[in-house]
Amino acid sequence: MKITIRPLCVEDALTSYKWRNNPNIWRYTLNKPNMEITPEIETEWIKKVLNNKNEKRFAIISDGKYVGNVYLTNIEKGTAKYHIFIGEESFWGKGIATEVLKQILAFAKNELKLKTIYFNPNTNNLAAIKILRKMGFIEKEIHNDRIKVECTL
Repeated sequence: MKITIRPLCVEDALTSYKWRNNPNIWRYTLNKPNMEITPEIETEWIKKVLNNKNEKRFAIISDGKYVGNVYLTNIEKGTAKYHIFIGEESFWGKGIATEVLKQILAFAKNELKLKTIYFNPNTNNLAAIKILRKMGFIEKEIHNDRIKVECTL
């Protein structure tokens, strides 16, 4: 399975809006939309976030198929917040998140010259926490069903 990331683009909204309406995706993140997301809403959201100067947003591609998103946000003073979700459920549990994390950490270190990446997964997302530990993230604190983990690059 070949896994790559590429910059997120507006056309991705025609796929990703479906993921935003899938309750299975949001049970692990605790951040679900408070309304149905239409292609138009998703398109406008992507247009907006692509203009944010302190963020880098990417599409996750597995064997040529767009399967999820990965972001670095709050980029400032050598740090950034990591976000990921695999929107295509049939791709869950296939090692994609681990490979994407390797790629985004290399990008953060080599291209953005960041020193620290942090992430706040849901404490119930045991698969994510296992991957993060394996990749060198250290648990810092737990607050409101989220665990803060950090990785020094």
